[in-house]
Order: sequence, then C-alpha cells, then structure tokens
Amino acid sequence: MTTERKFVATAAIAVAFASGALLSRTIDRRMTLTADPPAQTAAAPVQSRGGSSSALPDLTAVAERGIQASVNISSTEMVQVDPFLQFFYGADATQASTSLGSGVVVSTDGYILTNSHVVGNPRSEIHVTTSDDREVPARVIGIDTISDLAVIKADLKTASPLPWGDSDRLKAAEWVLAIGNPFRFNQTVTHGVVSAPKRHDPQLDTYTDFVQIDAAINPGNSGGALVNTRGELIGINTMIYGPSGGFQGIGFAIPANTARRVMDLLIKDGQVTRGSIGGISVRNITAAQAKANDLGDRDGVLVARLAQSASAARAGLRPGDVIVGFNGQGVKEQNQLARLVADAPVGSVVKLEVIRAGRPTTLDVTITRLQPPPVKR
Repeated sequence: MTTERKFVATAAIAVAFASGALLSRTIDRRMTLTADPPAQTAAAPVQSRGGSSSALPDLTAVAERGIQASVNISSTEMVQVDPFLQFFYGADATQASTSLGSGVVVSTDGYILTNSHVVGNPRSEIHVTTSDDREVPARVIGIDTISDLAVIKADLKTASPLPWGDSDRLKAAEWVLAIGNPFRFNQTVTHGVVSAPKRHDPQLDTYTDFVQIDAAINPGNSGGALVNTRGELIGINTMIYGPSGGFQGIGFAIPANTARRVMDLLIKDGQVTRGSIGGISVRNITAAQAKANDLGDRDGVLVARLAQSASAARAGLRPGDVIVGFNGQGVKEQNQLARLVADAPVGSVVKLEVIRAGRPTTLDVTITRLQPPPVKR
C-alpha cells in the first residue's frame, strides 16, 4: 500500500450537511496529564537580515528548534486482504500495511501530537525517528477521528518540546514554517505565510476552523509542526487541497488551540466527548429562503431533515425551520452550528432561536452525546 491516497473530506458531526469537495490527504488517509504540558520559554523573535523591515526574516534558529522537536512516524497495522486475491492466490487473510507521517513533541516526558490518520488504529505498531536518527517505539495514548488528531508517547530521554503559541492571534500574511517528512525526506522545512487564519468552508471539515497556509506540504507532512517566527507551535499540518495529490499552494493545519484542547482530553480520558442534538441535516440559507422567512439581513441555517428520535425533534424543531441563534449567539452558517453543538456539555439544555413561517420561537433542546465514527481495531 502506498503512502499517498486521495480522500473526500466529509462532515463528521451530525448537524453538518455533507459537501462534496475533493481533498487530498497529505499522507495515508487523509489531528502533562490533566494539567497543561510544562511551560516552555519561547524563542526570541527573529530579526530581519540587514536591519531592513522589508527583508525576509532570518528563520534559521526557529527552524533548528522546530526540527529538534519533530519526529518521523512509521505506523504498521494489519489490514484485510482483497477477497479476490485471497481466493485465487491463497494470500493470507491479513497483511501488514505501513504508513509514514510526522509528529511534534509537545512535552518533556515524551508526548507526541500527530494526525489520527497517521496512527491508524490503537493496535498499530508505531516507531518514531528523532532528528538525531534515533528510532524508538511509541504507544497510542488516544485517537480522535473527528478532529483527525492523535497522541502517542515515546521514551525520549532528550525531548525538546516546542512551546505552544496562540493560534487565535494569527494574522494573514504572517510568516510560518512547516516541518515534516514529505516523501520520506526527513526533517524537511518549508516556509510561507498564513493565507487565512480561520478558514471554515463547506468543502472542509465541519468541526475545525483550519489555518490555511501556502508553505509547501506534501504526502508525509501530515501531523507535522506549523511554527511561527517566535518558534511556537501554532498548528498541526493536516491536508492539502487539489485533485492531483500534490501541493498546489493551498494547505491546511489544525489550529494549535484546537489541537491542545483535544490533546489534553485524549491524555486525560483517552477520548473526546462531544455534544449532539440528534440526526439533523441543515444547510446555509439562500436569499430566497431568507425572504420567505422574513429574515431581512439576518443569517441562519435551514433545517432540511431531522430524525424523529433526535433530541431537537423532541424539543419541537421541524424541517423548514430556520435556526438563527444558539444559546444567545447568532448562527451564521452550518459549520458554526456544528461546532457550537459539539462543544456544548452533554446533558445541558440549550436554547435554539428559530424562525418558523416568519415567526420567532425559542426551543429548549437537551444536548446528547455524539457517537464518533468507529476507530478501526
């Protein structure tokens, strides 16, 4: 099995409406204990060469630190053989399949953050290779397929973790470095800028606002570090956009703030619990639908379908309703609603502000637990 596959990004959360854009994963198939990882001292801001504000920044020190915190990941899992081959050629029922990717050390005791599609499943045999070419085994701590994140741990006696940056403060055109293992070229560094600090789009995953970058990432970069000019981890490189499977100037990283929250839950509980309002399909409202519902300039999402067993249906939500608010926060589009629901505490009661036939109403909806896609075992 090759390490380069194409994928179609689909919405993992039930409130989202599936879209059909073709995405190419940057590798095989497509992202402390209870406390925060030990605080790290951020690298000093880099200076421009020649003292000119127009010169490119000198990122050599930042790159060196990022490389020291980066690892290459080899994950081997047993997969079912094609029944045709098994019948005609007598092949074994299972065969070993190896995928390669990247990871970043985030604590002095050896926790490593990467993508779930790099790890594969909890029983995968995993080895990491450090920047000084040491290969050590690692074990799976937790996998979250919805965010495409996973945490593994290795005995790294000289671990050099990167400090965390605040991804909410990213700005367009800010310089970044992408570090990883593209096409098995170990510890490759590319640079570019932030194209969009918070990219959410029906073509992309519904749960995460991605950091869009133009730094080159390719198959093998999955799970690698996205670093700012202060040497801080501000994202986990995850996927590229395009039909060819190769880089075309549009790449995406999971923001560090999202990655850190998911990582902490995986380390603490081994899983991430998210909220749901049941089987419901929504889509962004059109101008004609807004007019028909007397919304004026208000945004909202139209309820297309919902299961009768859904908690939202039991609360009185109906197909044709327009959801314009969630617990006092205006709802502008379907992906935003998906994230609001997912982040709501299970068992809590939220208020859905709804427009029905031009009339506003408020529904009290109980948040149930979202059943995540199964992890292969």
